[in-house]
Amino acid sequence: MRKYGQHFLVNERVIDSIVGAVASEGRHLVEIGPGRGALTEKLLLKPCLSFTLIEIDPLMRDFLMRRFDALKDKIILSDFLKFDLNALPRGPVFFVSNLPYIDAADILDKVLSYAHFAGAVFMFQKEQARRILSRAGQAEYGPLSVLTQLRADVQPLLRVGRGCFNPPPKVESEVLQFRPCRRVLAPADFERFRRLVKDAFAHKRKTLFNSLSLSGYDKTRLSRALAQAHISASERSQEISLQNFLFLNDLLKN
Repeated sequence: MRKYGQHFLVNERVIDSIVGAVASEGRHLVEIGPGRGALTEKLLLKPCLSFTLIEIDPLMRDFLMRRFDALKDKIILSDFLKFDLNALPRGPVFFVSNLPYIDAADILDKVLSYAHFAGAVFMFQKEQARRILSRAGQAEYGPLSVLTQLRADVQPLLRVGRGCFNPPPKVESEVLQFRPCRRVLAPADFERFRRLVKDAFAHKRKTLFNSLSLSGYDKTRLSRALAQAHISASERSQEISLQNFLFLNDLLKN
């Protein structure tokens, strides 16, 4: 029954912690990749407007339909990254998942970009969780940190050891909580900001000025914007805070 590199969560303490952190009341609940339903069984006890499961594996979908007969019409066979979120019921949506490690960053990006995102509890590979949580000046700080923290307030929930899964993965995991934050950019501004951040980190050993220059930004305009933002030309991208990236983005768009 195991496909797609699944590692099934079996530790009851971890399951209870994840389910306990799900804020479902008054929201639609979406579980991504429910697998054998370890979370699903207890999520069914949560008060929510509706419950949708999105599963990529047809064998797992069939297993879930047999196990949770009442959810038959709520189990969607789809790759979440290809699923149209506009097909979900209208209203705030809360997401929960033991994310597949290989697609975790892309799934997180899609969820945080969703207009009706109301929160999430996700499990990541420990190293990726550290990158998400990192702040300016820390070694793991990068585009994933900046673009996530722009759109959500993130808090660590718990560490998860290899032995909490069957079969055990080769890495440790960590569960994070996400809540929408008030920093909201219009879609066009966000895409401009995303390009700026990715260009800033494109040349890791270069200064911010040199990295952006190599990515095609006009040097004169860039020098002026950095001076206005009180960012030294010798600073590296890893040292630039989210707020300074936002300020720089505003300066460069005018």
